[in-house]
Amino acid sequence: MTAETELIEQARAWAAQDPDEQTRAELDAIVAAAERGEETDLADRFAGTLEFGTAGLRGALGAGPNRMNRVVVTRAAAGLAAYLKDTGHAGGSVVIGFDARHNSDVFARDTAEIMTGAGLKALVMPRTLPTPLLAYAIRELGCAAGVMVTASHNPPQDNGYKVYLGDGSQIVPPADSEIADRIAAVGDVADLPRGDAGKVVSEEIVDRYLDTVAGLAGDGPRHLTIVYTPLHGVGGTTVAQVLETAGFDAPFIVEQQEHPDPDFPTVSFPNPEEPGAMDLAMALAAEKRADLVVANDPDADRCAVAVPDAHGWRMLRGDEVGALLASHLIARGATGTYANSIVSSSLLGKMAAAAGQPHEETLTGFKWIGRVEDLAFGYEEALGYCCDPEHVKDKDGVSALLLVCELAAAAKAEGRGLTDLLDDIAHEHGLHATDQLSVRFDDLAQIPATMERVRATPPTTLGGLAVEKVEDLSQGSAQLPPTDGLRYTLAEGARVIVRPSGTEPKVKCYLEVVIPVGTDEDGGVDAARISAAGRLDAIKADLRGAVFGG
Repeated sequence: MTAETELIEQARAWAAQDPDEQTRAELDAIVAAAERGEETDLADRFAGTLEFGTAGLRGALGAGPNRMNRVVVTRAAAGLAAYLKDTGHAGGSVVIGFDARHNSDVFARDTAEIMTGAGLKALVMPRTLPTPLLAYAIRELGCAAGVMVTASHNPPQDNGYKVYLGDGSQIVPPADSEIADRIAAVGDVADLPRGDAGKVVSEEIVDRYLDTVAGLAGDGPRHLTIVYTPLHGVGGTTVAQVLETAGFDAPFIVEQQEHPDPDFPTVSFPNPEEPGAMDLAMALAAEKRADLVVANDPDADRCAVAVPDAHGWRMLRGDEVGALLASHLIARGATGTYANSIVSSSLLGKMAAAAGQPHEETLTGFKWIGRVEDLAFGYEEALGYCCDPEHVKDKDGVSALLLVCELAAAAKAEGRGLTDLLDDIAHEHGLHATDQLSVRFDDLAQIPATMERVRATPPTTLGGLAVEKVEDLSQGSAQLPPTDGLRYTLAEGARVIVRPSGTEPKVKCYLEVVIPVGTDEDGGVDAARISAAGRLDAIKADLRGAVFGG
């Protein structure tokens, strides 16, 4: 049997167990084309299976084991059910949430039927809702696990499957590999027992979440003109209700992006960090003379912020929003550990120390931040913030958005803005400026090859600063588990981290420089910003050559 014939037989066997008429027909058409000798992507679809890891599953929709589809999701659900039963949770409850992406509701229903078929209880969220609401529901409902069907801010052709355990945190090793082993042991999905579609959770859980989030806001000014966009996602209704309950006027909402739409027609990528994604919101803000622009990504677990400045509107970096939220919580007396990922700014550690609070650095991802003991606040530079870990041990774009609005309203009442508050922080701790350099690869094999090349020949200087220390993060340490990445400590407090993205086919470089802020006569924060921009540009130019060869 030739390799091509074997591949076609694999595809036929897969199609035979596929309960989805659409993906079955899709695969039949590809097989027919392959039999005619036409070029197809059949080999890629069967090159392996979507890897189940600490982010669960995420990939392009389509037929075959290397795509997101009902067979892959059913196998994942069966593996999770087996893991729960093997770890003492037989008969326990699993709460299942879903966003508005293509097939999210279908994947949620398949998961529920597999859970009930395995003797577990399936609780299904009442409608498309934000990911942090699912994380909240896990602990509120006393569940053994939770599943959120979402691909967050990925392109429209993708979907994903995020798994949480009963503590409300995303899975980490060894649970991920133990679940993956059970998924691999699942046989033909047509033979799996299926039960009913579970019980729909009452809207009361939504109301409790809304009240909990709104309750985070203290007393204070509420006069603020806000522009908001959910970027075609599921955050709109939730955010509007939270702001109203907390006493804010209704925000102006970007009409073209107000309602959930899995095709995300107005943006190239539904990620507020991507160039152009916030253009409509900032144009509306200019028209309404707004004080603040806030946005969520499509599943509302991230929060983006834009502010007016002398040149129009500008997006705040995730590190800037993290510093603002930390300063707000510190000022309110929030005690406990302040945590951020290794690729985020070192500023949070200095702020926590000045406030007499412990600080911890974690690997990238809220699966790690959410597990920090006695967490008071955690964030990562990719617009993820955990402001209420008592109730949501994950990033929550709704609660972060509310607290940013509260902080902006208080500043406005004093004739100031969020940029003034950032200047205050820079005066106290130095200007911490961050930037990124990333390259997307079509050939995934180039990602490990790039990492190995940089390991073999690390740079000795970057942007005119000596590389004083090189750490291979894959070796692990007393503070951090192993992860694929390199950290360069540069002179004068600068730092660079190089790592593959966990969710996209990219290698990313995270840059930070620290510039002391002089007196007003020396130019103060403005001069420090100019100096930082030049230094970041120089480091980025050298990195492009050292890491990507040009």
